[in-house]
Amino acid sequence: MRLHRVVPGIAAGVLAPALLLATPSFAVAAAPAAVTVQVPSDEPAVDEMRVAIARILADPDSGRRVIREANALLDGNDPVAMRAWLETGYRLAQAEDDRIAITRILADPDSGRRVVAEINALLDGNDPVAMRAWLETGYRLAQAEDDRVAIMRILADPSSSPALRAAAGAALDDNTPEALRHFLEVGRYEVD
Repeated sequence: MRLHRVVPGIAAGVLAPALLLATPSFAVAAAPAAVTVQVPSDEPAVDEMRVAIARILADPDSGRRVIREANALLDGNDPVAMRAWLETGYRLAQAEDDRIAITRILADPDSGRRVVAEINALLDGNDPVAMRAWLETGYRLAQAEDDRVAIMRILADPSSSPALRAAAGAALDDNTPEALRHFLEVGRYEVD
């Protein structure tokens, strides 16, 4: 509730007895009128904040800290805390979750050279915006380059069968990150 909406009601409540005592005696016989102040509700703003927090919870990219804090806010139902979290707390929680996701990718033994190099640069820079952008688009591209290198190694291996080489060549010809990843995870095992 905003203070500038409450002050007129408080002022009317404080001044009413003084005005009644200062009027002539015939005003005493009449019953004093009750002062009713309608304070506009901020309920639509609270509902909008709840919806915004619910959308954040529904996002599959939300990490553990974001989910934990968003659930606590919805359970607490404190509009001031919701607003503060949406303005600053969400970005901080998202940055921590992104840092953890990037560290997990780095710890994966299957991460290639480009992925590792870009993660190290991100962690050295410590820029939450750059980390979020990399997770959304950069990781996919870095992984695709590492996948191309892995497929080229399969093609260069003299022990690779002709069917495996043909499947690897088809994945390289397609040249989409999804096709390259699919070949390495599934396609190469289906051929032999």
